Amino acid sequence: MDEAEPPARVAGIAHEVGGATVRLRPVAEPDLAMFRRFATEPGLIGLDWAGFRDPGAPARRFAEDGYLGERDGRLIVWTEPEEAAAGYVSYLSGSYGGRAPYWEIGIVLLPEWRGRGIGWRAQALLCDYLFAHTPAQRIQAGTHAENLAEQRSLEKAGFQLEGIVRACEFRAGAWRDGHLYSRLRDDPSPL
Repeated sequence: MDEAEPPARVAGIAHEVGGATVRLRPVAEPDLAMFRRFATEPGLIGLDWAGFRDPGAPARRFAEDGYLGERDGRLIVWTEPEEAAAGYVSYLSGSYGGRAPYWEIGIVLLPEWRGRGIGWRAQALLCDYLFAHTPAQRIQAGTHAENLAEQRSLEKAGFQLEGIVRACEFRAGAWRDGHLYSRLRDDPSPL
């Protein structure tokens, strides 16, 4: 690959519908500017804003492993034909009882890409990717009780609501409940 080519030329896993493609690809150095924005612009990340974060952290993590760690990582949500980074998906490993590995996933989209059907497709792609390349039986995702759009997105991505997790998050000065969703290896992929 020519080093001058933009990150859009990097291969990734994709889902296409009607000429519009959502692709997950590894993080590239130009993506770090978006990560810095999420760390320093209040409200850009939506309900997940937890205060200012270190704007240098994304570059340090990228230098360490390109956000492709064994226990956690991020992939860019890339849209075509626009050839734009819409946000990113993340994954973090966990274990129930020390013997049952699972992944916890999340997604962050820039405001201009929300509500377009990109999020559920990206989350479904991430699940398919993790089930194909790791032995985990379970993938879970949490969301805010008031985030109805993300709840619908998770359901479209093949997740099922498991229940309410009480007082699981401190946000905006108070402890708040969350919704826990899961998708199991044997659950059908919506893609």
